[in-house]
Amino acid sequence: MNNTQTRKIAIFATLAALMAATREYHFGTALHLPDASLAVFLLAGFYLPRWAFPVLLVEAGLVDYLALNYGGVDGWCFSPAYWFLIPTYFVLWFAGRFYAERYRPTLRGLSEFAAIAFAATGAAFLISNASFYLFADYFGSMSAAAYSGRVAQYFLPYLQSAFLYLIPAAMLHMVAQQATRSSAQAR
Repeated sequence: MNNTQTRKIAIFATLAALMAATREYHFGTALHLPDASLAVFLLAGFYLPRWAFPVLLVEAGLVDYLALNYGGVDGWCFSPAYWFLIPTYFVLWFAGRFYAERYRPTLRGLSEFAAIAFAATGAAFLISNASFYLFADYFGSMSAAAYSGRVAQYFLPYLQSAFLYLIPAAMLHMVAQQATRSSAQAR
Protein backbone atom coordinates (compact mmCIF):
# COMPACT_ATOMS: atom_id res chain seq x y z
CA MET A 1 0.00 0.00 0.00
CA ASN A 2 1.46 3.37 -0.96
CA ASN A 3 1.59 6.51 1.17
CA THR A 4 -1.40 8.15 -0.57
CA GLN A 5 -3.64 5.12 0.01
CA THR A 6 -2.55 4.90 3.65
CA ARG A 7 -3.31 8.61 4.12
CA LYS A 8 -6.78 8.25 2.55
CA ILE A 9 -7.61 5.25 4.72
CA ALA A 10 -6.49 7.15 7.82
CA ILE A 11 -8.60 10.18 6.83
CA PHE A 12 -11.62 7.97 6.13
CA ALA A 13 -11.25 6.17 9.47
CA THR A 14 -10.91 9.47 11.32
CA LEU A 15 -13.96 11.02 9.65
CA ALA A 16 -16.08 7.89 10.12
CA ALA A 17 -15.12 7.68 13.79
CA LEU A 18 -15.85 11.38 14.31
CA MET A 19 -19.30 11.04 12.78
CA ALA A 20 -20.10 7.90 14.78
CA ALA A 21 -18.97 9.53 18.02
CA THR A 22 -20.91 12.78 17.58
CA ARG A 23 -24.01 12.03 15.53
CA GLU A 24 -26.38 11.63 18.47
CA TYR A 25 -26.19 15.30 19.54
CA HIS A 26 -27.21 17.67 16.75
CA PHE A 27 -26.02 20.93 18.33
CA GLY A 28 -24.11 19.45 21.25
CA THR A 29 -24.47 19.93 24.97
CA ALA A 30 -22.20 20.90 27.82
CA LEU A 31 -21.00 17.27 27.87
CA HIS A 32 -21.19 16.29 24.19
CA LEU A 33 -19.71 17.64 21.00
CA PRO A 34 -22.18 18.63 18.27
CA ASP A 35 -22.82 16.40 15.30
CA ALA A 36 -19.84 16.44 12.92
CA SER A 37 -21.75 14.99 9.94
CA LEU A 38 -21.89 18.24 7.97
CA ALA A 39 -18.14 18.75 8.23
CA VAL A 40 -17.44 15.06 7.67
CA PHE A 41 -19.22 15.03 4.31
CA LEU A 42 -17.55 18.24 3.14
CA LEU A 43 -14.09 17.03 4.19
CA ALA A 44 -14.71 13.59 2.69
CA GLY A 45 -15.57 15.27 -0.60
CA PHE A 46 -12.27 17.14 -0.49
CA TYR A 47 -9.98 14.30 0.59
CA LEU A 48 -11.54 10.98 -0.35
CA PRO A 49 -12.51 9.06 -3.48
CA ARG A 50 -16.14 8.68 -4.55
CA TRP A 51 -16.68 5.37 -2.73
CA ALA A 52 -16.57 7.19 0.60
CA PHE A 53 -19.85 9.07 0.02
CA PRO A 54 -22.18 6.04 -0.02
CA VAL A 55 -20.22 4.35 2.76
CA LEU A 56 -20.59 7.42 4.97
CA LEU A 57 -24.31 7.63 4.10
CA VAL A 58 -24.77 4.03 5.21
CA GLU A 59 -22.84 4.76 8.39
CA ALA A 60 -25.04 7.79 9.15
CA GLY A 61 -28.18 5.71 8.63
CA LEU A 62 -26.87 2.87 10.76
CA VAL A 63 -25.88 5.21 13.60
CA ASP A 64 -29.32 6.82 13.46
CA TYR A 65 -31.04 3.43 13.40
CA LEU A 66 -29.09 2.30 16.47
CA ALA A 67 -29.71 5.59 18.28
CA LEU A 68 -33.43 5.39 17.58
CA ASN A 69 -33.92 1.70 18.35
CA TYR A 70 -31.36 1.12 21.11
CA GLY A 71 -30.08 4.50 22.27
CA GLY A 72 -33.30 6.04 23.49
CA VAL A 73 -33.26 8.86 20.94
CA ASP A 74 -36.68 10.39 20.26
CA GLY A 75 -37.97 9.53 16.79
CA TRP A 76 -39.60 12.92 16.13
CA CYS A 77 -37.07 13.81 13.41
CA PHE A 78 -37.48 10.47 11.65
CA SER A 79 -40.11 11.03 8.98
CA PRO A 80 -40.30 10.74 5.19
CA ALA A 81 -38.14 13.90 5.18
CA TYR A 82 -35.25 11.82 6.54
CA TRP A 83 -34.49 10.68 2.98
CA PHE A 84 -33.66 14.28 2.10
CA LEU A 85 -30.52 13.96 4.16
CA ILE A 86 -29.09 12.30 1.05
CA PRO A 87 -29.21 15.50 -1.04
CA THR A 88 -28.32 17.51 2.07
CA TYR A 89 -25.10 15.57 2.51
CA PHE A 90 -24.49 15.42 -1.23
CA VAL A 91 -24.38 19.23 -1.36
CA LEU A 92 -21.62 19.17 1.24
CA TRP A 93 -19.80 16.30 -0.48
CA PHE A 94 -20.01 18.10 -3.82
CA ALA A 95 -18.72 21.33 -2.26
CA GLY A 96 -15.68 19.41 -1.01
CA ARG A 97 -15.10 17.94 -4.50
CA PHE A 98 -15.61 21.37 -6.06
CA TYR A 99 -13.07 22.96 -3.74
CA ALA A 100 -10.57 20.11 -4.20
CA GLU A 101 -10.42 20.93 -7.91
CA ARG A 102 -9.67 24.59 -7.15
CA TYR A 103 -7.53 24.15 -4.06
CA ARG A 104 -4.53 26.42 -3.66
CA PRO A 105 -2.41 26.48 -0.51
CA THR A 106 -2.71 30.24 -0.12
CA LEU A 107 -4.61 32.69 2.05
CA ARG A 108 -6.95 33.31 -0.88
CA GLY A 109 -7.49 29.54 -1.16
CA LEU A 110 -8.40 29.45 2.52
CA SER A 111 -10.88 32.29 1.98
CA GLU A 112 -12.41 30.36 -0.91
CA PHE A 113 -12.72 27.31 1.32
CA ALA A 114 -14.53 29.37 3.95
CA ALA A 115 -16.92 30.82 1.36
CA ILE A 116 -17.65 27.43 -0.22
CA ALA A 117 -18.14 25.82 3.19
CA PHE A 118 -20.50 28.62 4.24
CA ALA A 119 -22.54 28.35 1.02
CA ALA A 120 -22.71 24.55 1.16
CA THR A 121 -23.70 24.52 4.83
CA GLY A 122 -26.37 27.14 4.12
CA ALA A 123 -27.72 25.07 1.23
CA ALA A 124 -27.70 21.97 3.43
CA PHE A 125 -29.69 23.87 6.07
CA LEU A 126 -32.26 24.92 3.47
CA ILE A 127 -32.64 21.42 2.02
CA SER A 128 -32.97 19.68 5.36
CA ASN A 129 -35.38 22.20 6.85
CA ALA A 130 -37.54 22.72 3.75
CA SER A 131 -37.91 18.96 3.31
CA PHE A 132 -38.80 18.57 6.98
CA TYR A 133 -41.49 21.23 6.61
CA LEU A 134 -42.87 19.66 3.43
CA PHE A 135 -42.72 15.97 4.30
CA ALA A 136 -42.75 15.49 8.07
CA ASP A 137 -46.53 15.99 8.41
CA TYR A 138 -46.11 18.07 11.56
CA PHE A 139 -46.78 21.50 10.11
CA GLY A 140 -50.08 21.23 8.22
CA SER A 141 -51.54 24.46 9.58
CA MET A 142 -48.29 26.41 9.76
CA SER A 143 -47.39 28.65 6.83
CA ALA A 144 -44.00 28.36 5.18
CA ALA A 145 -43.18 31.88 6.38
CA ALA A 146 -44.03 31.02 9.99
CA TYR A 147 -41.97 27.82 9.76
CA SER A 148 -39.04 29.72 8.25
CA GLY A 149 -39.17 32.24 11.05
CA ARG A 150 -39.20 29.47 13.61
CA VAL A 151 -36.24 27.51 12.18
CA ALA A 152 -34.14 30.58 11.34
CA GLN A 153 -32.96 30.59 14.96
CA TYR A 154 -31.16 27.30 14.28
CA PHE A 155 -29.13 28.56 11.32
CA LEU A 156 -26.26 29.99 13.36
CA PRO A 157 -25.90 26.87 15.57
CA TYR A 158 -26.03 24.76 12.38
CA LEU A 159 -23.14 26.79 10.92
CA GLN A 160 -21.25 26.73 14.20
CA SER A 161 -21.54 22.96 14.43
CA ALA A 162 -19.96 22.55 11.00
CA PHE A 163 -17.27 25.19 11.45
CA LEU A 164 -16.32 23.83 14.88
CA TYR A 165 -14.78 20.95 12.92
CA LEU A 166 -13.91 22.68 9.64
CA ILE A 167 -11.67 25.34 11.21
CA PRO A 168 -9.39 22.87 13.04
CA ALA A 169 -9.39 20.63 9.94
CA ALA A 170 -8.23 23.55 7.79
CA MET A 171 -5.54 24.45 10.33
CA LEU A 172 -4.35 20.85 10.52
CA HIS A 173 -4.28 20.71 6.72
CA MET A 174 -2.13 23.86 6.56
CA VAL A 175 0.29 22.47 9.17
CA ALA A 176 0.56 19.18 7.28
CA GLN A 177 1.15 21.03 4.00
CA GLN A 178 3.90 23.11 5.58
CA ALA A 179 5.53 20.02 7.08
CA THR A 180 5.44 18.30 3.69
CA ARG A 181 7.03 21.35 2.01
CA SER A 182 9.69 21.62 4.70
CA SER A 183 10.48 17.93 4.37
CA ALA A 184 10.74 18.20 0.58
CA GLN A 185 13.07 21.23 0.83
CA ALA A 186 15.31 19.43 3.34
CA ARG A 187 16.00 16.64 0.83
